[in-house]
Amino acid sequence: MAINEENISQILRVLSHNIRREILIFLQKKEQSFSELMSLLDIDTGKMSFHLRILKQFIDRTESGKYKLNRFGKNALVILKDIEALSIDFDFVENRTIQHIAKFSRRALAFAFDMGVAFTIVVLAYLVAEFLVLFSGQFLFHQNIFVFLGILWASSTLLEGHSGQTLGKIMFSLKVVSLGSEKLTYDTAAVRNFGKCFLLPIDLLLGLRIKDKRFIKVFDKYSRTTVISL
Repeated sequence: MAINEENISQILRVLSHNIRREILIFLQKKEQSFSELMSLLDIDTGKMSFHLRILKQFIDRTESGKYKLNRFGKNALVILKDIEALSIDFDFVENRTIQHIAKFSRRALAFAFDMGVAFTIVVLAYLVAEFLVLFSGQFLFHQNIFVFLGILWASSTLLEGHSGQTLGKIMFSLKVVSLGSEKLTYDTAAVRNFGKCFLLPIDLLLGLRIKDKRFIKVFDKYSRTTVISL
């Protein structure tokens, strides 16, 4: 099916105004009446009517007269979320700003969460193996440390290479981004996570010598990546 370029342009024009974006966000939370939307947006009747007319393909009226999102409106919100995430990445890459740099404490919490997930996987795998009588004896951490670190490194690499976020980063609203214009790759994610998983003390100590807020770890600088707060 051929793509209708005019429809794409029309959708982007509708979503280009911040008031119309706010209307969609308010309607996502719950159905709103005309007067309720006016009060939330602090605009007059004329402006409210104007923006609702433009949004007519994205919203419906209920039997009680309130406005609600239709399926086009719900899909438009998905587009808005992607644009917001792109805006943060674009602003960071283009302007090299440090306003979005994630704090060390949040990065540490996200890493601790990822370590907990990896450790849980190792323990569960061991218990399953015990149940199947493949191994015997007690769980010895020093014998499973490399399995634990391998799972932590592999999972972090795969998830960051795919979306820039591990489970811990999703939990704490963080994201890994490349400092270049290129998208974060699996190779880059593998390099930055190698230092974090296998050489963390050295990675951090050398990172302190860099004197650049974008790079907490030396492997961040080597891979030209950093972590931002969403």
